[in-house]
Amino acid sequence: MSESLQKAPLSIRGMAKAIDLIAVAVAAAAVPPAGIVAGAAYILISDGLFDGRSVGKKIMKLKVVSDSTGEKCDFKGSMIRNAVFAGVLMLFIIPFIGWIFAGLVIIFEFLLILGNAEGMRIGDDIAGTKVIEG
Repeated sequence: MSESLQKAPLSIRGMAKAIDLIAVAVAAAAVPPAGIVAGAAYILISDGLFDGRSVGKKIMKLKVVSDSTGEKCDFKGSMIRNAVFAGVLMLFIIPFIGWIFAGLVIIFEFLLILGNAEGMRIGDDIAGTKVIEG
């Protein structure tokens, strides 16, 4: 992997994800339950948009790239890396127990990012991607 690929700071990644989740929340609230399904679909493909950038990552000047080649993330890579988050979003349909389980998964993903030198979470490991500045 190229040394010029600078790992994105966790705080900026969090802001980018928050922007994406606000868009998902608006869709979910506007047309429930179809909005939740549409939100999950957006989460799945989001990092394949705009040359490896979700809307939030585009605003925060981040992008998702292949860990081995540095090439931009495509829709397949986006779907693989974001399957966990799309699943978590679908858990919000289940009152209380789904919410608790979703929260635990999000905490687990956050801890993985903190414990990984490259800032990679489980979706990144499986898809072979990482989030960088740029």
